[in-house]
Amino acid sequence: MIYRAALALIFSSASPALAEDLQLAFPLDCTLGQDCHIQQYMDRDPSGGAEDYRCSGLTYDGHKGTDFALPDRAAMAAGVTVRAAAAGVVKGLRDGMPDGAPLSEVQGRECGNGVVIDLGQGWETQYCHLKHGSLRVQEGQGVAVGDALGLVGQSGKAAFPHLHLSLRHHGQPVDPFAPEGHSCDVEPRKTLWQDTPPYRPGGLIALGFADRVPSYDEIKAGEANRDSLPKEAPALVIYGYSYGTQKDDVLRLSLARPKGTVIERDVVMEKPQAQAFRAIGKRAASAPWPAGRYTGRVTLLREGRVIDKKTGVLTLR
Repeated sequence: MIYRAALALIFSSASPALAEDLQLAFPLDCTLGQDCHIQQYMDRDPSGGAEDYRCSGLTYDGHKGTDFALPDRAAMAAGVTVRAAAAGVVKGLRDGMPDGAPLSEVQGRECGNGVVIDLGQGWETQYCHLKHGSLRVQEGQGVAVGDALGLVGQSGKAAFPHLHLSLRHHGQPVDPFAPEGHSCDVEPRKTLWQDTPPYRPGGLIALGFADRVPSYDEIKAGEANRDSLPKEAPALVIYGYSYGTQKDDVLRLSLARPKGTVIERDVVMEKPQAQAFRAIGKRAASAPWPAGRYTGRVTLLREGRVIDKKTGVLTLR
């Protein structure tokens, strides 16, 4: 099936009159900060720039919704359910687009596989980039809060597995984090969430270990990390996979064994990046590595302040 005209997005910075009883539930079967994260918020800058509702850069120019991202393609393959954030009637849907298709093949269908739900009184939600063949609803079907709509995918214009959720009122995008306007200095007085997801200006997606510097595609696929390695490993490598980094952010990486540090280094990010990874490592000496448990730590710092941190354990056998 194809999307109907109601799927068109019309950007406006105006704030519509708000329904007092409209509240959105969290739309995914995942836990923020553990197995998913908010990659991008809605762009609140009406000019050619890009600014999220906290006046930071976790968005891009003209972005009209919120992107809830999975850590890698392995998580997508395992299946993460997309659920209705608000009750309504299915107004339009599309399925059948492959995940990870070249951008040249998705022109005019950037949302990929998805669903539009009419909430009544001019309100509607749109769910984009669902997994190929995963939709569980039909046009005209009524859905309740929490009903399964499909699975998170990478269909349409999507560089990574995620759900793009848009909220609109009479065709105008509304930011559920700050529907009445935003301020750089204070939290919004009102949101449209049942439980407002905490704001994070960037963070760490994963920490991992390997015996060589992995490729970026291995990391994005979820195939890079090794929980254990033989003590004859040619090298020990620790990497940090991050999102929403800014120029001059510092990724602090360290790997230690019980009797001392193997390697540690601060890596300065040279430019803003939606997603990136950095790795440090040490080649083996003539003798094998000491067997046992090694502790890895990755910390993301911005202007000296800790944004996020992760710890992991590597076993050498």
